[in-house]
Amino acid sequence: MASNKKYWKSVEELNENSSIVDTLKQNEFVEEIPTDQFLGDKKNLETSATSRRDFLKYVGFTTAAATLAACEGPVVKSIPYVIKPDDIIPGVADYYATTMVDGFDFANVLVKVREGRPIKIEPNKDAKGTTNARVQASVLSLYDSNRLKAPKKGGSEISWADADKEIVAKLNEVKEAGLPIAFLTSTCASPSVKKLIGKLGEAYGNVVPVVYDAVSESAALDAFEVMYGERRLPDYNLEKAEVIVSIGADFLGDWQGGGFEASYAKGRIPTKGKMSRHIQFESNMTLSGANADKRVIVKPSEQNLALIKLYQAVVKGIATREASPLNDAVQKAAAQLKKAGSKAVVVTGIQDKNAQLLALAINQALKSEVIDVVKTKNVRMGNDTAVKQLIVDMNAGKIGAVIINNSNPVYTLPNSKEFVEGLKKVKLSVANSMQDNETANTVEYALASPHYLESWGDTVIKKGEFSLMQPTIQPLFNTRQFQDSLLKWTGSEVSYYEFLKESWTTDILGSTSWNQALHDGIYKVEGETKEVTALEVDIDAAGSELAKIKGSDLELQLYTKVGMGDGQMANNPWLQEFPDPITRTTWDNYLTMSKADADALGVVNYNVANGALNGSLVELSVNGVSLTIPAYIQPGQAKGSFGLALGFGRTKGLKEEMQTGKNAYQLYKDFNNFQSNVSVKVVEGEHEFACIQLHNTLMGRGDIVKETTLNEFNTKDSREWNVVPVVSLDHNEVDATSVDLWTSFDRSVGHHFNLSIDLNACTGCGACVIACHAENNVPVVGKAEIRKSRDMHWLRIDRYYSHEETFAGDVEKKVNGKGVTGYKNAMAELEDPSVNPSVAFQPVMCQHCNHAPCETVCPVAATSHGRQGQNQMAYNRCVGTRYCANNCPYKVRRFNWFNYPNNSEFDYNMNDDLGKMVLNPDVTMRSRGVMEKCSLCIQMTQATILKAKKEGRPVDTNEFETACSNACSTGAMVFGDINNENDDVTALEKDKRAYHLLEHVGTKPNVVYQVKVKNTEEA
Repeated sequence: MASNKKYWKSVEELNENSSIVDTLKQNEFVEEIPTDQFLGDKKNLETSATSRRDFLKYVGFTTAAATLAACEGPVVKSIPYVIKPDDIIPGVADYYATTMVDGFDFANVLVKVREGRPIKIEPNKDAKGTTNARVQASVLSLYDSNRLKAPKKGGSEISWADADKEIVAKLNEVKEAGLPIAFLTSTCASPSVKKLIGKLGEAYGNVVPVVYDAVSESAALDAFEVMYGERRLPDYNLEKAEVIVSIGADFLGDWQGGGFEASYAKGRIPTKGKMSRHIQFESNMTLSGANADKRVIVKPSEQNLALIKLYQAVVKGIATREASPLNDAVQKAAAQLKKAGSKAVVVTGIQDKNAQLLALAINQALKSEVIDVVKTKNVRMGNDTAVKQLIVDMNAGKIGAVIINNSNPVYTLPNSKEFVEGLKKVKLSVANSMQDNETANTVEYALASPHYLESWGDTVIKKGEFSLMQPTIQPLFNTRQFQDSLLKWTGSEVSYYEFLKESWTTDILGSTSWNQALHDGIYKVEGETKEVTALEVDIDAAGSELAKIKGSDLELQLYTKVGMGDGQMANNPWLQEFPDPITRTTWDNYLTMSKADADALGVVNYNVANGALNGSLVELSVNGVSLTIPAYIQPGQAKGSFGLALGFGRTKGLKEEMQTGKNAYQLYKDFNNFQSNVSVKVVEGEHEFACIQLHNTLMGRGDIVKETTLNEFNTKDSREWNVVPVVSLDHNEVDATSVDLWTSFDRSVGHHFNLSIDLNACTGCGACVIACHAENNVPVVGKAEIRKSRDMHWLRIDRYYSHEETFAGDVEKKVNGKGVTGYKNAMAELEDPSVNPSVAFQPVMCQHCNHAPCETVCPVAATSHGRQGQNQMAYNRCVGTRYCANNCPYKVRRFNWFNYPNNSEFDYNMNDDLGKMVLNPDVTMRSRGVMEKCSLCIQMTQATILKAKKEGRPVDTNEFETACSNACSTGAMVFGDINNENDDVTALEKDKRAYHLLEHVGTKPNVVYQVKVKNTEEA
């Protein structure tokens, strides 16, 4: 069956009379280029007798081209080495294995360093490391000019010696007073830090460690402790799952520390005709819901009911006959779980201990092989009860000192005011912080900590797997690790590096050398894990308690965006400009709501003349706290529920441009992501979104996204579900892919690169987008430019909605629309925004066409085709006609409206001396007026070739990589040389799921896609 669903990216596209969409379809650049600024006034230009051809010759090949701003590149002064460091070879990158641990993200990574500058983060694949958008962007946070640069006391700088002297004196006062010292830190799971806190206790008496995570998983930890006797989080290997049922758990996002997408994707590839079945119950449209085979929309309070019913059906064998859509969906899910047995798993994101107990009990009853309760995870270890008690004790005068590390409770605590009042009642308050944030501006002593790329450290992300952190650059500022501070305060003269090395050598490494562990970045200890036995728990009582939770007419679901996370990287422009995978909106947070609720409240979203999105402002009130925030109408949002992202609204230590959105932590009462008793009303004013939904739209342009069902994939010929377009040749229909307008040359000699993108494995996470930014010096343009369709992302992830919930739904509706009237009515129904649309993600970059339409229209030959298959750009030749962009059917070319570096209008990393340190010296900085786009990372492919040549060997199988393929945790992007029969991409290019975008155009791209397959089989 052909993939003839009707796809749409924005509600505005469903308005057949929309002049805005028509304008954008006809003209990619909605505002005229200000040619009069550098070519003379419009009147003289119009009366000129010079032909266009002569004009282009003139500005393209004579000195007059210098008058164009497009041709003036920035001059960067270079200082040569006087004495070259022994360990640095100019032009050659070094890689260091280290670990990112910031309390919210945990990752084993490799750091690419050029001339002593870390410039890019990559996953440490030898340690099975994965990266998300935030981990990829963390390198830019190293060069944040708003970091805390030196220790401060009361807002004024103080020397480290004076700070140590005064802090030690106050710690002794606390000791003499017999009061405890509270050590408040985010999750770090560091064996060496645990020993240091013990030493602090030996020196000063009672030290109370309190672990606080801004986004809590405390309920899951509590439940696991009740069930298995240890306060940990289980791990999940979703590759083993045949059926996955998630109730409110965005496990492809940040749920329980994330990192599940790699194993999930392996189970989603229809290998040998089999793939997992994913059912999602949720309120907000999440990454997990968007990737699910079956998505059931429920209010947050109804998630509790769904979990209880699922437990009763699977464990107790009680299946109610209630006639409701929810009950029907639950009973079908239960049947599939029981059928899959040990190959099934249930996960939940409900922040309630009883709910988490029910999920554990279901998995235990299924004897699930997917959940791992032995090799548990040490992420998100915060204890809500301990945090609440600390605040009570601080205000009661029972705490002598508070030492805070890598945490910003003044910003993130829902009862922040109580915490601030408590700080005033302790004898000593210290914050070890990299950022000059809200907490650093509240405590008595703010001690500047280095970035993780400047630090030593260790952690145990997963039981038995010890990870090391090592510095990749000398500290940029007058900073000191908090571990060194603890050693100083306990009277030790050794450095933390010496302490760490001694600790590892004595307690962990055994016969393995320190240098080897440091080289690998990870060390696995055998025998660290022991079998665990589930304890007797009254699950029925837990279900009864959960059933007592009542909802309300309107409810709020708090969540984290895959870009912003918990908000600690709010000063990172890459993440601020990163389009949210679901809403496609940047630089903002907003209240998501269903169209039904929006209509009832009088909320509107509409596109203005240039395609930018505007919307209503609303006042959101929850438990007596009110916020004025923009409203965003989100298809797939459960009626009666709203969604709001945490991590925005920060004001301290941020550039003005980065101070976006409102602080939703104020509504995070009892650390619960579900809040009832919500009221919303429209207020005066209008909000301008920076939303890229309508940018570069490909809607209605043939088979952009191809989809089929697992049943059709297994039972029908591939030509039925992966239709090849046909054309007429000599009065016969032939495949369009077999016809050429040009004579093809021999591409079998040397390398020929292809990139394969599997739509089944792509979850839309966006790690590739940030990796592309870092590798290729893609500029950040800001909210105002985004609104004008001037985003510069070389790689975008299009998000498409289709009307019906199932693949066959759209097709069936079209087929059954008999006659002119019937067909018209069927199509009209499809153009109503669906309450629960089906979603598809599709990464799109330059397709590197072998018959590239951009190349034939460039008047100055700035764009040409390389023998290795890459479409190349000679920036110095480009005069900015934009003919290539107009002629590109994929809309992947970007025009530099401004000279983004050294421009006061763009106060981001390229306009900041410190921020420029992240730039990749292998990639040219583009000037105003030139076109740029994906190059398939030609600098990386050439470096691989040169490395192999230097070593006197052929390039290894699968050795070629691009930034996006390297960053892709799911393996959705596979890059390689199709002239090498052993490269994975060669087989993928010939796979029966393989297709190219717009094959009927005849561009013959070097980027190949794999048809998306959905498992729609019910039990």
